[in-house]
Amino acid sequence: MAEGKIVYIASPYAGDVEGNVEFAKAACRLAMGQGNTPVAAHLLYPQMLDDSVPEQRELGIRMGLKLLGACSELWLCGGRISNGMQEELKEAWKQGIPVRRIPWEAVAQLMGQDAGGQMQPMGYMGVSP
Repeated sequence: MAEGKIVYIASPYAGDVEGNVEFAKAACRLAMGQGNTPVAAHLLYPQMLDDSVPEQRELGIRMGLKLLGACSELWLCGGRISNGMQEELKEAWKQGIPVRRIPWEAVAQLMGQDAGGQMQPMGYMGVSP
């Protein structure tokens, strides 16, 4: 790995779950393509918890925030910041974790690509509190 950072991937989940999962997977591939190790709690916990049950959704968010504390950066991916992403952003600022804003276009070009496909390094914009 080039940099070897552990980066927390934040992107929308609710709504178009199928499309949002594909987007999150592409964001993870983008991070891997830059030599980083992605963590995407919203790809993990919905496999065990029911996001439509408020208590389970809250538990998944809390566990994700705990994972965020072990990460080098938070990547906010896409064109909108969901409520869950807003919580992740606040926690990153609270913990002094650097935040990067990853444009939708940088991720979208990797959608539908399997993990073995070509990945190009992409630039990103910083987000400050």
